[in-house]
Amino acid sequence: MKAVRIHAFGNSGVLKYEDAPLPETGPDEVLVKVHACGVNPVDWKIREGFMEPMVHHTLPLTLGWDVAGTVEKTGNLVKRFKKGDPVFCRPDTLRNGGYAEYITVKTIDLASAPRNIPFDQAAGIPLASQAAWMALFEVAGLREGQKVLIHGASGGVGTFAVQLAKIAGAYVIGTASTKNIAMVQSLGADEVIDHTAEDFSKKLSGMDVVFDTIGGETQAKSWGVLRKGGVLVSSVGADEKAAAAHGVAGRSFMLISNGARLQEIATLVDNGKLRVFIEKVFPLAEAKAAQDLSQTGHVRGKIILKVI
Repeated sequence: MKAVRIHAFGNSGVLKYEDAPLPETGPDEVLVKVHACGVNPVDWKIREGFMEPMVHHTLPLTLGWDVAGTVEKTGNLVKRFKKGDPVFCRPDTLRNGGYAEYITVKTIDLASAPRNIPFDQAAGIPLASQAAWMALFEVAGLREGQKVLIHGASGGVGTFAVQLAKIAGAYVIGTASTKNIAMVQSLGADEVIDHTAEDFSKKLSGMDVVFDTIGGETQAKSWGVLRKGGVLVSSVGADEKAAAAHGVAGRSFMLISNGARLQEIATLVDNGKLRVFIEKVFPLAEAKAAQDLSQTGHVRGKIILKVI
């Protein structure tokens, strides 16, 4: 099969579009014929070796952990899926990813893909939507009627966070640049703050939850907008000492994917309650260009590699 792999860690020049062996399928696994794969910051962070102090990857490594396609083969223990079924998932980042024509995934990570959107869009959902869901509800405990501030509201995770928080009945405030204000408003945000023109920390107070996908100065300014006992949840690491000094909670998290959670998300998509926004679609062979775009940090929604 064709795949995009790395044989050494480094910049995007180490990505190689090449022939690779077809992955084997274990008894509790499913071989998926990849139609499209999402491109996420974790892809280039792993490519550059940033994750190696925490998790070790075996080279050569196929990148890409946001997959949509069809079932090609199932292991002997798998009864939930059959050949030809449309599926999507966020595979285990310790294993080979989906920048390839085929990938094997554990059945626990797999869900039936939404029926009402093409694979190109479905591939942009698993990682970002589950990160938003996990952060808001499983880590921060966001509830109906609460106020939540979502930083980076026009990004891959942010776009889902705004929508999911609104579905849950929260009052949603997002931060975005001038050009993305209308987009974030279209997601259902009650307020959008232009971070290029306004200082959110001088405008807001009494927030129940802050979802921080940016860190640095943005996080530092966020502690003061929370009510006492409020929660800041961060995908880039929360400063727990700063949280304690402000009388609030600071919680870090790393996504743990779950097929059952993803199935709930697929239902929301099919019911027209949740949308995915695609910035650009590249062919698989142009993974380098796709990752270079991701690394700019100015992507609206998702980047997709089209395999079929």
